[in-house]
Parts: sequence; C-alpha cells; structure tokens
Amino acid sequence: MSANESLGRAQELAERLRARLDSLERLAEAGDVDAAVDDLAEIAELAKQIEAEVQRARASADAGA
Repeated sequence: MSANESLGRAQELAERLRARLDSLERLAEAGDVDAAVDDLAEIAELAKQIEAEVQRARASADAGA
C-alpha cells in the first residue's frame, strides 16, 4: 500500500472518529452511559487504526525516499 493510500485510509478513519465523537457528545448530554461507553470503545479502536495507517504511510514514504 502506498503512502497516499495509507493517508487516505487514515483520513477516512478520522472522519469516522469525528462522527463517533459527535455521537458521544450527544449520548453524554442524554445521559446514555451504556451507549457512551460503547462509543468510547469504538473511538479507541479507530484511534489505533489511524495510528497504524500513519505508521504504514511513514514506512512507505521512508522506503520510497
């Protein structure tokens, strides 16, 4: 996978992360603790996936440099 592909994937994941953060805020305001905890778990997983894509992009860029 190229650096640009990895960065594109990271951007898609970041958009999903933003949506989950918005959802988390709404759930917190509504007091829906169980759903908020689920969103937090998904946010953590998305953050890990973003980090992995950025590392892949960096490695790909370093290999091509």
